[in-house]
Amino acid sequence: MQVKICGITTIEDATAAVAAGADALGLVFYPASPRYIDMDRAAAIAAAVPPFVTLTGLFVNAAVEDVRAVLGKVPLNLLQFHGDEDAGYCEQFLRPYIKALRMKDGLDVLAAMHEHPRARGFLLDAYRPGVPGGTGETFDWQRVPQHSGRPVVLAGGLSPDNVARAIEAARPQAVDVSGGVEAVPGRKDPEKVRAFIEAAKGR
Repeated sequence: MQVKICGITTIEDATAAVAAGADALGLVFYPASPRYIDMDRAAAIAAAVPPFVTLTGLFVNAAVEDVRAVLGKVPLNLLQFHGDEDAGYCEQFLRPYIKALRMKDGLDVLAAMHEHPRARGFLLDAYRPGVPGGTGETFDWQRVPQHSGRPVVLAGGLSPDNVARAIEAARPQAVDVSGGVEAVPGRKDPEKVRAFIEAAKGR
């Protein structure tokens, strides 16, 4: 099981997450988020991340020039699009990407996946109107398709207490957590991060 710790805002939180066994780190480039960081701080964090840890940049309906500016300064390995971006938008940056799908009632998950044939995977997150992620809420894990043939990252309200149950129910390829391992919004609790990764990986 792969684990992504999202909403990293400091070098200390990044290095602690990696030391605990995180496979990927998420940097949020969405100004409305309490976990938003600017390019200078993101570049400093990126410089401290060792090889083979996937550094992911999260964007929400960002202007093309804003994404390109980040890519010019921060060596991201993966892009994560959390808004209404279509495949053409996502593919133009010529970087691997994952598409977030907010699990609104009635969403046809397989149809939504079909609209992004070149996505490396799909992050399934809880739906709350007007909030593109980080809700701290879960959704019905039974809605995760089991035979899509596409990698699934499970997100939404995960914590050290429920991640093992979530994995058992949803059978994702990876899990993503932000608020569930925080001390305060934007700062991680190292013990919660460690406990989450241990629970997810079955250690």
